[in-house]
Amino acid sequence: MKEQIEKSRDLRKNMTPQERKLWYIIKNRQFFGYRFRRQFPLGQYIVDFMCREKKIIIEIDGGQHNEIKNIQYDNKRTEYLISEGYKVIRFWNNDIDKNISGVYNKLKEVFEIGGNITPPQPSPSREGVQ
Repeated sequence: MKEQIEKSRDLRKNMTPQERKLWYIIKNRQFFGYRFRRQFPLGQYIVDFMCREKKIIIEIDGGQHNEIKNIQYDNKRTEYLISEGYKVIRFWNNDIDKNISGVYNKLKEVFEIGGNITPPQPSPSREGVQ
């Protein structure tokens, strides 16, 4: 368990650009008051984002998740998470990169939130700014 906690801390420190972009939108109860945990241990797995209140897990997948061994692993992992009472929703990296509004609207649908609300947009990267 201690190893899981350290690994999750490391993952939080080294989030992918796509994880950062989604985290910007859902952190600090900004997504309709729901609290999310990021890189959170659940059983033997670490989930990207979790809302305990709604029992929803959000996973962001890169291209490596298209490989057979990873598909099998993801399926086993998803079965476990569902058996724990969670709904798992997955987005591809390019969904986050190219269609964050669509991702936001899908999350609203999954969380059963009505209305026409535009998601907050992450500020441009400050990399290279001195």
